[in-house]
Amino acid sequence: SGKEPVPPGFTAEDLENIRMNKKMERFMQMSMESCAAKTVLSGVAGFGIGAVFTLMTASMSYEDPMLRQNLGATQKARDILRETGKSMVKSGKGFGKVGAIYASVECVIESYRAKTDIYNSVAGGFFTGGILARASGPKLAFSGGLAFAAFSAAIDMFLRRETPDED
Repeated sequence: SGKEPVPPGFTAEDLENIRMNKKMERFMQMSMESCAAKTVLSGVAGFGIGAVFTLMTASMSYEDPMLRQNLGATQKARDILRETGKSMVKSGKGFGKVGAIYASVECVIESYRAKTDIYNSVAGGFFTGGILARASGPKLAFSGGLAFAAFSAAIDMFLRRETPDED
């Protein structure tokens, strides 16, 4: 009487759960296609990568033992952790900024062109490099754009390469 029949082995609750999962899947897919979501995710991922890189390199940084000889071990550790934390945040912000700018510019270009190819990443890299180097003057902004575009092209070509079939 107006209800969809339930396939064998499923309950009405199972069907409702499947519908909800499909709905959530469509929502997630739509949100991942939006430039705002890509920008935020790239910014957050960039922040995380920058922080992790700094954490790894901080363990290898040179620490002058004579610099803090009057401090106890606990105070030295506290100071080092505080400095490392500040460096992680600073580096994370830089990486996050680069990731967010690149993702937003590349997404806008891809949306405008309605194509997904290497030209989007090259153009996105060029504009991102120019934006990041804009305070250095037009020549260096142009050079920064070219360098970032070349780097973006290299990364894109690496990610899009054909993997050999292993039969």
